[in-house]
Amino acid sequence: MIKKNQLTELGFSEKEASVYLALLELGPSTTAEISSAAKINRTTGYDILESLVAEGLVNQIGESKIQKFVAENPDKVIVFLENKIKQSQEKLKQAYDLLPELFSIYNEKEKPKVKYYEGIERVKEAFEDTLTAKGEILAYAVGTDMFKAVGKDYFKGYTKKKVEKNIKVRVIAPDDLESREIVTNDKSELRESLLVPKDKFYFTTETNIYNDKVLVVSWTEKFAVIIESKEIADAQRKVFELAWLGAKHFK
Repeated sequence: MIKKNQLTELGFSEKEASVYLALLELGPSTTAEISSAAKINRTTGYDILESLVAEGLVNQIGESKIQKFVAENPDKVIVFLENKIKQSQEKLKQAYDLLPELFSIYNEKEKPKVKYYEGIERVKEAFEDTLTAKGEILAYAVGTDMFKAVGKDYFKGYTKKKVEKNIKVRVIAPDDLESREIVTNDKSELRESLLVPKDKFYFTTETNIYNDKVLVVSWTEKFAVIIESKEIADAQRKVFELAWLGAKHFK
């Protein structure tokens, strides 16, 4: 995941980097929304946005009283940096290397947002985003791999928070000793589980579908991806329902 210091090393000020990264992820947004995401005050946010507009990195849109800003294509970063770091080919190369990451979070309109998390602490952060679920979570779970990565106590703590938030979950999981232990608490933990033959359906990643998001976690390789897209989430719900019907045959 791109870090603010990767931009400051190339010539952005800290606040410019914060505002620019916030706007890349938000898509078209107001000064207040951008400033809040960048964690700076609104007046400062507006001044920085005006500066970025002048630099060609940001565009101002709309003719109403409520103006919105949108990040220009990240390719414009190269032009911006060429003006700031003419004497440093090394830094310009860094900028070109950074472009794919900038494009990965670039939200021009309503395109899907994709966030990548690496390392066990960041994976936990991604997994706990499911606690924002406004309705049911649909999951393909791999308890054994999860316990090896973070331990049973972590899972118990997560489950306690989920129950406190009254979040229900339906789970399809491989039939192993760990899964059998978990399903004994299904009722109290607001969970409905279906176990499928381990030898045929042992999936090595965990998938959670909630809100307009799809979370995919590899507990063994310690990385996670969250895709935020209503279309993709709705499609994955339909696939899950089909899998749920099939899994009932093994109940």
